[in-house]
Amino acid sequence: MYPASPMSGADDLEAITGSALADVAAAGSLAALEEARVRHTGRRSPLARLLASIGSLPPEERGPAGRGANAVRRAVEEALAAREAELEADELGARLAAERVDVTLPGDPQPTGYLHLITQVRRDVEDIFLGMGWNIADGPEIDDEYHNFTALNTPEGHPARSLSDTFFVEGHQDKLLRPQTSPVQIRVMETQDPPVWVICPGATYRRDDIDATHSPMFHQLEGLAVDEGLSMADIAQRDGVGLNTTLARKRYAVMQLRRLLSDFGEDLSGY
Repeated sequence: MYPASPMSGADDLEAITGSALADVAAAGSLAALEEARVRHTGRRSPLARLLASIGSLPPEERGPAGRGANAVRRAVEEALAAREAELEADELGARLAAERVDVTLPGDPQPTGYLHLITQVRRDVEDIFLGMGWNIADGPEIDDEYHNFTALNTPEGHPARSLSDTFFVEGHQDKLLRPQTSPVQIRVMETQDPPVWVICPGATYRRDDIDATHSPMFHQLEGLAVDEGLSMADIAQRDGVGLNTTLARKRYAVMQLRRLLSDFGEDLSGY
């Protein structure tokens, strides 16, 4: 029981503190702790009445009384916070124990998805040429004008070198998105002595309107063979592996090899 007087000195503070801390420590659940909080720190609690009575004290007593009452309030609030953390941890532990999951059981199956069709085709083609003894070469998709045009004998003023056909990098007149994988061949020849057997697959970019057969981004594969005594037969079959035989095994269309002459006089071979 609390003394009837709202403010009778240190004995009241000690009694309020002891009673509040005892109830807080005895609370066995969060609901019981909330009841203790309301009982000891609510608007009708002895502590609240004690704090309200300070204004009626003589001026010289208000300071010590206020400091003592506030010290009690802080002690009770700290005890409440500490006990709340303990009870929450206990309840969490009990809930985890009750809801324990057997982690050795197989989980729900999740679909793994599939590679993009372009990626599938690129990997198949790479496997085919690797099996025939070719190598795979790669290069930057943002390249310079020399490797994309000048080194390929594309003259100045050719439409391919204009802004209407090629994506140039703003602020860098010599940088562009490669319109073909041919610059990879140039880089290979700059760094590798013959014999050279490489394919150059990758994404390329041109200023095309999107429709059923055109896109500003598409994928291309070029091959480069530099060796002595080469003929188209060497392209169609190498190391005993036939290109068309392998394509058919992969269920791709069989290719017809042919020779053609480009606008710039190069002797080209294609499918």
